[in-house]
Amino acid sequence: MRTVEDIIALLGGPEAAAQRCGIGTEAVRKWRQSRAIPARHWPAILRVTGLPLSEIPGAPIAETFMQSPDTTPAGEADLRVPEGASAALVLDDGTVFWGRGFGAFTPAGGAPVGEVCFNTGMTGYQETLTDPSYAGQIITFTFPHIGNVGANPEDIEATTPAARGLVVKQDLTEPANWRATRHLDDWLKSHGVPGIAGVDTRALTVRIRDAGAPNGVLCYPADGKFDIQALRAQARAWPGLVGMDLAKEVSCRQPYRWDETEWAWPQGFGRQTAPKHKVVAVDFGAKRNILRCLAAAGCEVTVVPATATAEEILRHQPDGVFLSNGPGDPAATAEYAVPAIRQVLEKRVPVFGICLGHQLLSLALGAKTYKLARGHRGANQPVKDLVTGKVEITSQNHGFAVDEKTLPATVKVTHVSLFDGSNEGVACTDRPAFSVQYHPEASPGPSDSHYLFHRFVEMIKREKAA
Repeated sequence: MRTVEDIIALLGGPEAAAQRCGIGTEAVRKWRQSRAIPARHWPAILRVTGLPLSEIPGAPIAETFMQSPDTTPAGEADLRVPEGASAALVLDDGTVFWGRGFGAFTPAGGAPVGEVCFNTGMTGYQETLTDPSYAGQIITFTFPHIGNVGANPEDIEATTPAARGLVVKQDLTEPANWRATRHLDDWLKSHGVPGIAGVDTRALTVRIRDAGAPNGVLCYPADGKFDIQALRAQARAWPGLVGMDLAKEVSCRQPYRWDETEWAWPQGFGRQTAPKHKVVAVDFGAKRNILRCLAAAGCEVTVVPATATAEEILRHQPDGVFLSNGPGDPAATAEYAVPAIRQVLEKRVPVFGICLGHQLLSLALGAKTYKLARGHRGANQPVKDLVTGKVEITSQNHGFAVDEKTLPATVKVTHVSLFDGSNEGVACTDRPAFSVQYHPEASPGPSDSHYLFHRFVEMIKREKAA
């Protein structure tokens, strides 16, 4: 594959390249900055240079094998690696997306396998990659400019990334942000996370949208050797997220205190030095910004493991209990979480749940959950508040949902998705408890729903006054 500088030289220099493509020299400068050329300029370049599409930087390396591994012998097509390809995303139906690897190499025989999903967010890729709710998943970013703000030690939602890999269209761009301390590629290497670029992410996203999230293996071998048939078999053998309890894998092991508050210019993160309410946060995979929002709302936050019993939660004498987000099948996590939640509810301690916490609260109240075909992942998800009639643009990341038809009469639906009509929130009518499916703390995403943390605090105040 040619570099951007090669293409500019073949076109006769920056000014000639701009003239031949019908664009300004500023656009050519952006080619250089991003190290990729937008698709709308490819026809003119191909016409002038006579190059094949595979030689254009930023163009997808797309050789897709659609046959089932059960019916297709391992022949020349499977063994041939396209020119310029150094990584492959292999789906459980046999499809192979070739591309250019980045981040960490995958070990021989140990390429990561997971559910391949897509995220439509335009910002916050570092927060997304470190969101524990992405455990067991390979993320396809639909936004092309990944890497443009680099990486830093502050924009993380957990100590280590939870995602098993990432898929992007364009090569990672150079950092162009004052807060960046390192290149995203370097950050991924340090955490052992592989990535693949040059993939037709639009085709992959449409595939997920129409057929549901497949299992996949992301292979980026140091020696450049691929056993496609073995990778297909690995993808097909993975059991998927249904029935999988991943909360234990990402939860803390011991209780700890949290007092850091939200980031603000110019001082950065703050500290809660005068809390008014004691809150126990059950960590099923809690994002740090959720804990910051609780602290900023005036709470003294004690975080306990996902497996904490009701006795272990209540011994902290909380004014409220928070049920965090997290990965995996809520029905699997419910086996140990629901008994604890029910006992907390019996004590009339105010409860607030987010994401997996919303699903677990609903299960504790007698409802059921189900697997969504494609899930909700991104920072532009519209949700309607049925109480006020207002629409909030929300940040979401979940592959399961609450079946509101199974909710008891003492629980009302408060929020609904305007994408597919699935449940986005519930509230009890006979006890102080409510929850939402989406992420009001954002990080990344809009702040439309930050008021929910203050609603929780007001609920705590009412119960303390009573």
